[in-house]
Amino acid sequence: MASKRNSEDLDEDENTSISVPGQKTKKGKWTNKQRVLVFCGRGITHRARHLMLDLRTLLPHHKTDTKLDRKDKLFIINEVCEMKSCNTCIFLEMRKKKDLFMWFSFAPHGPSAKFLVENIHTMDELKLTGNCLKGSRPVLSFDKQFDKTPENQLLKEMFNQIFSTPNYHPKSKPFTDRVMTFSILDNKRIWVRNFQIVDEGGTLLEIGTVKFWTAELDLVPTIVSLSTLTHDAVMCAGCLTTGSPTWLPVLYRRMIRRKAAFKYIDRMDAKLALETRREESKDISVDEEDVDDIFHTITQSDIDKARANKSTLKSTPKKKRKTS
Repeated sequence: MASKRNSEDLDEDENTSISVPGQKTKKGKWTNKQRVLVFCGRGITHRARHLMLDLRTLLPHHKTDTKLDRKDKLFIINEVCEMKSCNTCIFLEMRKKKDLFMWFSFAPHGPSAKFLVENIHTMDELKLTGNCLKGSRPVLSFDKQFDKTPENQLLKEMFNQIFSTPNYHPKSKPFTDRVMTFSILDNKRIWVRNFQIVDEGGTLLEIGTVKFWTAELDLVPTIVSLSTLTHDAVMCAGCLTTGSPTWLPVLYRRMIRRKAAFKYIDRMDAKLALETRREESKDISVDEEDVDDIFHTITQSDIDKARANKSTLKSTPKKKRKTS
């Protein structure tokens, strides 16, 4: 029979741990329950819908929901965020089938920022380089100008909480192979660039750009947008800061119509001035004898008369000058 093992040998076996290749290691605990609700309202175009899908691709910690009805008020989004267990929201709203607005908000107490999307280039249109892993956690880099004004500090905190993927999120990958940079240009535009980390030395390769008008948002799908309002609550009328009102699409189209109206008014004024000049020219008296010879054609008889006059001038003797 085989001899029984001593208790000392059993203790030694328990203390020693054998690492087996391919064995699954325990994952860290997921503590940051940050979730972003990304959805839209009814009436958006196909390009806006593709933009929303691209935003969901960039954010592995997103939540989805059905389209919001036009009759519903925007503060209903608070209830939707509560049902989906989300504390931040990205909402796309289309007005007049031509103006796309993008809301960034914190639920349930705000603040929220409203942007106008001027131009869209989706991922399907862009031939991007790089090979970033889908669902990887990006490194967020912000410009120094975000710390100068309270408005920029607020936008920085909003972007930080919305675009940062929580650690150990179930849908995220345990890699950090890309960098998202947020920079301000001319105190009007915010550029958001997506870079791939090529090697361990920190070499970066740009694979996408997004432009904001204070803010312009440049995500891998390119968005050109303008900052409109910063509210003190979610989707409400309490406004903290406002952008320049000259860029609003309604005011811009109104300005174009006024320019067209001014062109019409100038054209009518020029027409009236021409008519008045014509009326004034009729009052000027013209001698008919002076006008008869304007369109006279020279004939052979006229040439003979001119030669005869010339010969008579030569035949007349010149007067001699008296010498003193």
